[in-house]
Amino acid sequence: MKVIVCGAGQVGFNIARQLAAEQNDVTVIDTSPELIARVNEALDVQAMVGYASHPDVLERAGARDTDMVVAVTYADEINMIACQVAHAIFNVPTKIARIRAQTYLYPEWQKLFGSDRLGIDVVISPEIAVARAVIRRIEVPGASDVASFADGLVRVISVFIAEHCPIRDTPLRQLTELFPDLHIRVMGIIRAGETLVPSPEDTMVAGDEVYFAVDAAHVTRAMASFGYEEREARSVVIGGGGNIGLLIAKQFEAEHPNVRVKLIEFKKARAEEIADQLANATVINGDVLDRAILEEAGIKDTEAIIAVTDDDQVNILASLIAKREGCQSAITLINELSYSPLIHSLGIDVVVNPRASTVSTILQFIRRGRIRRLYSLADGVAEIIEGEVLPTSNLAGTAVRENKLPHVVIGALVRGEDVIIPKGDTVIQPSDKVIVFALKDVVKKVERMLSVRPDSF
Repeated sequence: MKVIVCGAGQVGFNIARQLAAEQNDVTVIDTSPELIARVNEALDVQAMVGYASHPDVLERAGARDTDMVVAVTYADEINMIACQVAHAIFNVPTKIARIRAQTYLYPEWQKLFGSDRLGIDVVISPEIAVARAVIRRIEVPGASDVASFADGLVRVISVFIAEHCPIRDTPLRQLTELFPDLHIRVMGIIRAGETLVPSPEDTMVAGDEVYFAVDAAHVTRAMASFGYEEREARSVVIGGGGNIGLLIAKQFEAEHPNVRVKLIEFKKARAEEIADQLANATVINGDVLDRAILEEAGIKDTEAIIAVTDDDQVNILASLIAKREGCQSAITLINELSYSPLIHSLGIDVVVNPRASTVSTILQFIRRGRIRRLYSLADGVAEIIEGEVLPTSNLAGTAVRENKLPHVVIGALVRGEDVIIPKGDTVIQPSDKVIVFALKDVVKKVERMLSVRPDSF
């Protein structure tokens, strides 16, 4: 596949890196010579300095025979125009644009992106993705990561294994025997920075971060089996009143009106602006690092602080101060992944990364086969993929144990409205939705596994 990536920032760089590693033909465009030099030094791709919205630049980048344009520059308008030029002049089949300004995304303006106008096929909003990720984590207390699959019927959840975990040091094959009501499938384990696909003989040890698939109806029971029986938050404090903070507050009001929300915003004018947009949340003008402000927000009686300012260090410090003052858990927005290895050891419970959300969404449209949903984790080291089994695919009619791909676990099947946590003799049927955990070195094989067999033609 030939792909033009417009923008060489963190998101553009990582998309280009992953696509190049999978032997795609990638060209990166950016106005910054420094960013383009970094791309040239680190990646096996073409890179050029220029304005991605200019037709001559796109032509030099090979737009006439490109399969996809991914526009993730710093400016929404450049992203939109780059896609429009790719559509109107070069007939590029797929155009993806990152849009940050929420006003473009209001329902009344959705026609703007249609094929007879800007020609954008997929619009990605990092702010909306982060807000949804935060709400999912609040809904599952104790989870460090939560992803939804099969139209919400399946959750893939990660938790840290504590010393008090009831199923610690138990071979995975014994979980069903010892806990017959535990309908989960452990899919991946992150241990000392290494991502593992476990065998039935493996155990979970203290300090592991474990990803498991579970029927969404059994989430509370599954979390209790790992030793997490916290009740869902009844009060939260949001630190930061930017687009993300405001979106989170609005989602609480719309979806969880019983949760008391207090939002702290440093700039007075912005605090007044967002106060006018919220019906029930309390908006406090002040510094989220100020203990007096946190005390005014009632932090010691709050289940969770959600630190989402535009400064990673402020988010980290605010989370640590809040927990020290008595807040039960901290959800922290981190843009710079170099902080990630330190976060859990500091006492921060959940990290949300906008870049990871954006990359996952974009990869979903690049993967071949019947890919319905994709979630990239651990900076691309593994992916959780939801695919639909075609009648002519290699999976149809086979038992789960017949899957011989290394570094792959089938965590759940969805047949109609029924969720099946598979055993070895479970037979996969055509039209099943499969939730698969795969390390990056076998993702291409998973794509082929979900595609039609060569002998079908």
